[in-house]
Amino acid sequence: MSNKKLDQYKRWRNKTVSFRMSPEENELLNSYVRMSGMEKQEYLIQRALEKPITVIASPKIYYSLKKELELLVAELQNTENTHPDTLDRIEFLTNIIKEILNSKEI
Repeated sequence: MSNKKLDQYKRWRNKTVSFRMSPEENELLNSYVRMSGMEKQEYLIQRALEKPITVIASPKIYYSLKKELELLVAELQNTENTHPDTLDRIEFLTNIIKEILNSKEI
């Protein structure tokens, strides 16, 4: 059993929610989590509650985005028909890059 944790609003997070995914769906989710720079739990909560995903520029994020771009380029070079999930990942990645470029924190 995991330890209880307080969230940023000093609420106990002691309820467990779980669901099953295919290996492909899991890899896609992991890709989105890596690009966001968030913990998987926080990412899933934000998405489930339809709250915006805010990516804060950092060296870790730059490295994750670079690796994700390399994976996408390799995938596009090796396939004739691009999988719809790949296009979704490209759109998500493009939006993150636009936000970082428009950010005043850089």
